[in-house]
Amino acid sequence: MSKDAKKNPFISHGIAAQNRKARHDYKILSTLEAGIVLRGVEVKSLRLGRATLTEAWAGERDGELYLFNMYIPEYQGGVLSRFETRGMRKLLVKRNQRQQIFHAIARERQTIVPLDVFFNDRGLAKVTLGIAEGKQKADKRHAAAERDWQRDKARLLRNK
Repeated sequence: MSKDAKKNPFISHGIAAQNRKARHDYKILSTLEAGIVLRGVEVKSLRLGRATLTEAWAGERDGELYLFNMYIPEYQGGVLSRFETRGMRKLLVKRNQRQQIFHAIARERQTIVPLDVFFNDRGLAKVTLGIAEGKQKADKRHAAAERDWQRDKARLLRNK
């Protein structure tokens, strides 16, 4: 067998899970990168790229920042270690960033939305968090109309 025939299914670096709907439902004001605390079996399952962030959210519990409701399926590689598939997972951020996030949640009525989970160049699992405001239905329609117009405009200019 050659190297190409036996391809490794694990993600060594790059995006493992993405929340595409977040940019549609929220206006992202700023982003930051946070480490995520995972057990070994969770990392293996995440490296297979089967996690979902569609219903996940970040928030405060006991003065720490946690990621709630992120789905990581159980790893089926023969390991007997079980974990909660939708359990809360601690996020690792610097103290001043954490205080900035808590301030945004409490006073400015903003939410913390996980945008994607990825593995950096060193192989560590990271999550990109967006400090966001929710969009109204009219804002979503306006954004879709603007996107369509930009696409049509580019097509017209290209065909000239």
